[in-house]
Amino acid sequence: MENQYTELYDQRRDMIREHSADVMNAVRDEAYENFKRLGIPSKKVERYKYTDMQRLFEPNYGLNLNRLNIPVNPYDAFHCDVPNLSTSLYFVVNDSFFSKATPKAQLPEGVVIGSLREEAQRQPQLVAKYYAQLAKTADDGITALNTMLAQDGLLVYVPKGVAVERTIQVINILRSDVDLMVNRRVLIIVEEGSEIKLLFCDHAADDRHFLATQVIEAHVGHNASLDLYCLEETHEKSVRVSNLYINQDADSRVNHNVITLHNGVTRNRTDLTLSGEGAECVLNGCAIADKTQVVDNNTLIDHKAPYCDSKELYKYVLDGKATGAFAGRVLVRHGAQKTTSEERNQNICATRESRMFTQPMLEIYADDVKCSHGSTVGQLNDAAMFYMRQRGISEQEAKLLLEFAFINEVIDTIKLEPLRDRLHHLVEKRFRGELSKCEGCKLCK
Repeated sequence: MENQYTELYDQRRDMIREHSADVMNAVRDEAYENFKRLGIPSKKVERYKYTDMQRLFEPNYGLNLNRLNIPVNPYDAFHCDVPNLSTSLYFVVNDSFFSKATPKAQLPEGVVIGSLREEAQRQPQLVAKYYAQLAKTADDGITALNTMLAQDGLLVYVPKGVAVERTIQVINILRSDVDLMVNRRVLIIVEEGSEIKLLFCDHAADDRHFLATQVIEAHVGHNASLDLYCLEETHEKSVRVSNLYINQDADSRVNHNVITLHNGVTRNRTDLTLSGEGAECVLNGCAIADKTQVVDNNTLIDHKAPYCDSKELYKYVLDGKATGAFAGRVLVRHGAQKTTSEERNQNICATRESRMFTQPMLEIYADDVKCSHGSTVGQLNDAAMFYMRQRGISEQEAKLLLEFAFINEVIDTIKLEPLRDRLHHLVEKRFRGELSKCEGCKLCK
């Protein structure tokens, strides 16, 4: 099955390199060799045991390696607004940064939000310093495949001591007239003492089968702050495989939220390393799935330095024949004393046909730490359902209220109040079975 990808690279290597940048091309052949060795991970690989990745990558998708123009102007057609939240809006169409128009709001001096390919040509030394440094192709077949084929993506660069007050909103649009595979790359660099808030929204504009691989590398410097919100609202024919790698220096802060509202198959991997003393991270996630949808979150929090703090909370509500999976590993290394870590995974299976696999893990090699972990899988509270039914609330409405209250613990951790309010609205619509597309959107009618 892997042969279709290796043969594609053998035949189209020059085309792939021609439409990319030297910095990205410099690691491409090594990624190719690693992919030939590793292949697409099977369920025998520990971190992929809950999702059949080989089945997902087996179909023969089209790829836009020649970078043909996609006939869409997202600024005219797409309005993914969060009421009362002031954002600078950017678009990535499939795996290419949309550079034909840019937001009118000015960014602080030195801040770059743009095409990874173009910025790698303009500032090769900056991009080369960070690109493919966290996402090691020798360790993961999906990362190797993405590195081998990715030609463009997004660069977010915040220089030392700069605070970006305005939230940066990036809309990732899947757009095609045929079944399509896209390979998107994102590089985030937040230098010492800097701050930025990012909101990534994934949408599918066409009723086609999509396979999207995404690799995000985030370098967070000393005393820097990164808030990263990832919201998926695609459709049942969409497969999303996203690998996120974050490295934190001393006294840095990361707040990451991943919310899956609509999807087909979603597989999110998050590897976060606390490299410097006093670093803090919060990982939160929630998923709402029904029918035959699949949501698989796999996380690793690596405490390398002492005096670091991590908190993790993931919640799932599964209906119909949906499948959920969560595997979260917290690693406390030798010398990482005074570590505090809390990991929780809580899940509701609303039907007998839904399935949830959960595996919270602690691996500790230091003796002065405070760590806890746990998981629960259950059904809706019968006593609470009975209490509401006795007071004239319909069974459907009572179920909605309980599910909504359950998920809200994750939504309420979001720091941006307008985004929090918007997600409350979208979550309620999702539980009511309504299409939660953004009002005013002309693409996904």
